[in-house]
Parts: sequence; structure tokens; C-alpha cells
Amino acid sequence: MIIDLTELESSPHPFDFTIPGADIDLDDVDLTLTGDVRLQGEIFKRSAQVDVKGNISAPVELDCTRCLEPVAQELNFDFAASFVAPENFALDKEREVAAEDLDVDVLDSDRIDLSEIAREQILLNLPGQVFCKPDCKGLCQKCGANRNLIDCKCDSDETDPRWAALKNLK
Repeated sequence: MIIDLTELESSPHPFDFTIPGADIDLDDVDLTLTGDVRLQGEIFKRSAQVDVKGNISAPVELDCTRCLEPVAQELNFDFAASFVAPENFALDKEREVAAEDLDVDVLDSDRIDLSEIAREQILLNLPGQVFCKPDCKGLCQKCGANRNLIDCKCDSDETDPRWAALKNLK
């Protein structure tokens, strides 16, 4: 959904819409959107800045960090993004960057693509680790078997050769 900033009269301007998951390109991330992405919030238009605040919710499927099995989850998070015109953005000036400056982007036109904001925010808010269950055993380092499904004997059969001499002491 594209918002034309020249047509916004009232501030805040509320929005609430859904984007089909197939319409969002996630650049080969190990993530699959399994349903529609819901984006709701408000746009605040000021003289030198436009702020977009809201909430994103989407059903996703991620790979387990330990065993690589697919895990279904529901992403639901708040977001805030700010946009300024190029003449208001201090690009070539020397200044210290504050934490709030990291959320500011430069507007290249009088339009904001909210589906692009949704894509960016989903990628930024992915969990660092996802587990299929809290006690996931992961994959075997030797044979690659999923230890949740089978009990391979790779670790119990091999002895570290550095300890082999101690095996004969009894």
C-alpha cells in the first residue's frame, strides 16, 4: 500500500490493511510467511518529518536453530519509523549519531510504501534463535541425523585418540 503524503490532510492518519505473504520478498531468508501480514497504525505528518508508528502481525514458519525442523510462530510487534526530506538530513555534515537517528530514513519522493516498511520491520524483528521444543537435541555432528527422531551411536563409539593411552590404565 502506497501512501501519498501530499494528499494527507489530517494528522494522525490511521491505516489498517493486510498484505498477502506471497507479495513480500524476504531475500532468501530462512523464513516463510504462511499467511497474510497485518499492518495497522498511524502516520504523523510534520513540517520536516513523517513518523509511522504501528503494529505488525504475521504467521511465519522458521527453521529450528538446533535441528532445522520447521517451526510455526506468530510474529507480533510494534514498530516506529521516521522519514525526512533530503534537505533536512545531515548527510555530509560532521556530527555525532544518536540512537534515535538510526530509525530515520530519507524520503526519495512524496510517497511511502507501507509494504516495504512491513518487509523491513519483519526482517529486523526476527528472533535470534528458534527452537522446535525447549529440550531439542539438535543434529549429530558426525552423521547429521536428527537426534530428536533417532538415537545414533556416533558419540559413544569413538574415543578421543588423545585419551587412548589412559584407557589401558586399570
